[in-house]
Amino acid sequence: MNQKASPLATAYLRFLQLAKAVDSTPNRPSLDANESALLDALAVHWFAGSPLTVMQAMGLARLGSPATVHRRIARLRKIGMVTTDEDANDTRIKRLVLTPAAVAHFEHLGQSLQNASDATV
Repeated sequence: MNQKASPLATAYLRFLQLAKAVDSTPNRPSLDANESALLDALAVHWFAGSPLTVMQAMGLARLGSPATVHRRIARLRKIGMVTTDEDANDTRIKRLVLTPAAVAHFEHLGQSLQNASDATV
């Protein structure tokens, strides 16, 4: 079955190819699909100016059980993609924030999206 993809589908599929290439670049942490989904969710909230707390992230049921999400947060912290900031008024509250390495990761993905978009114009 050899179908011609629409320009939008072609752009997105090209983006996926480029994103995979970015993820396999040497010296970049290897994220599995679940870690990537968690990082994406954390990034959306961080970018909106309301980073999730560890407890809020553990409540993201679509990403796994609280214990599983907590292990994924620990892995993202270990590989330097997220860190925590303590709340000034309550040190029990830890907000998850992106590190410069995570911002660079999204920068590379953004460049891949731009490249895919440029290739289909």
